[in-house]
Amino acid sequence: MVVCFALAMAWVESAVVYYLRTHVDRIEPYQMNPLPDFGWIGPVELVREFATLVMLFMVGALAGRNWRTRLGYSAVAFGVWDIAYYGFLKIMCGWPDSLLDWDILFLLPLPWWGPVLAPMLIAVLMILWGTLASQFERSPAHWLSNWRVWLLNSIGVALALYVFMADAIPVADQGVDAIRNVLPSRFNWPLFSLALALMAAPVIRLTRELWSAHIPGVARPACKPASAGRSFPAISSGPAASEKCALQNDVPRTLSELPPPPI
Repeated sequence: MVVCFALAMAWVESAVVYYLRTHVDRIEPYQMNPLPDFGWIGPVELVREFATLVMLFMVGALAGRNWRTRLGYSAVAFGVWDIAYYGFLKIMCGWPDSLLDWDILFLLPLPWWGPVLAPMLIAVLMILWGTLASQFERSPAHWLSNWRVWLLNSIGVALALYVFMADAIPVADQGVDAIRNVLPSRFNWPLFSLALALMAAPVIRLTRELWSAHIPGVARPACKPASAGRSFPAISSGPAASEKCALQNDVPRTLSELPPPPI
């Protein structure tokens, strides 16, 4: 259902953008005066973009059962929406011509410029992480222990935002007209690649954890023996594993450990 909603939203988004670009004669966004001033259209478009993000987040919030699965479904919705948006635009107007075509990705807080391929790569990461987070259960404590991974991810997000707005930031103090007329000359692929690698940290970490937990032959933590001489087979970690260890530790292993018979 989340994917269906995202696909429907992508068609609506593509249609609205197609109407707007036709109205301002900017089907191809990379040209002189890429963001012409058409009065009321600008503020309305900013609110529409924000409303789109709210809807994508809300569908995830409704689909999930806890904060992790809600964020996971929201990430899947956003990723599918973003990729399908470009696919539907191609059907409607024949643009983009290639994945390296420049596009105005977003307008808040400044215009984001980048090749079509850049946001699509981020969308793939979001779909991967969202699928893993929403479809595979993990204990809350385990997730909270991954703060270093999320720190790397946050640094990657900040770098990516800088790359997208790198051309608009230097002219931000020169007024709205200067920002509207910014045309980037080159995309910083090395810095964006670093940002993408950092943003992939949660996906890599979660994939390794799930691989360790579900693939036979991978070492798992063993139960701690309750007394000398006991040893138990290794089992997976988590609440269920703790219960198993507790049950195993309660099972008598020798006759001397048996309780006295009732009188």
